[in-house]
Amino acid sequence: MISSPVTFHVVPMEPSHAENICEWNYKPPYNIYGWMPWEQMQALGIEFGDPVLRSQQYVSVVNEQGDLCGFAQLFPMEGVVRLGIGMRPDLCGHGMGHLFMEAIVQAALKRYPEREIDLEVLTWNQRAIRTYQKCGFTITDTYERRTPSGDRPFYCMVYDK
Repeated sequence: MISSPVTFHVVPMEPSHAENICEWNYKPPYNIYGWMPWEQMQALGIEFGDPVLRSQQYVSVVNEQGDLCGFAQLFPMEGVVRLGIGMRPDLCGHGMGHLFMEAIVQAALKRYPEREIDLEVLTWNQRAIRTYQKCGFTITDTYERRTPSGDRPFYCMVYDK
């Protein structure tokens, strides 16, 4: 029997989603994508720990049953919306990334129809790069960015509508 593909929906990020995301643990080398504890994010008022920033920039990605499958940040910049993406660790590497990304891209297009969509990805993350390319993103630039473990090479990828 062939199972039907999963359908992802983008919804406002609830505090319970944010708390859940902070508990996700990725296997190396993807473990660099983890978050600090929820209580600490709230106390510092950073990223989705800030309720205003969470409501303005962050969305949750859920499946048809309403289960949290991931999140995205839709970061508005001059003429561009930059995506930050996170898929629940147990869902990564199972061939659903393009469906996940398509839901996020459609949400970004709906919210920011006049803006270009881009994202940054570490150059070693070929799994993500292949997914982004499958969804219509192309590499347009390579540069170094500071990370918690020092300067690392990144690609900027732009969505080609």
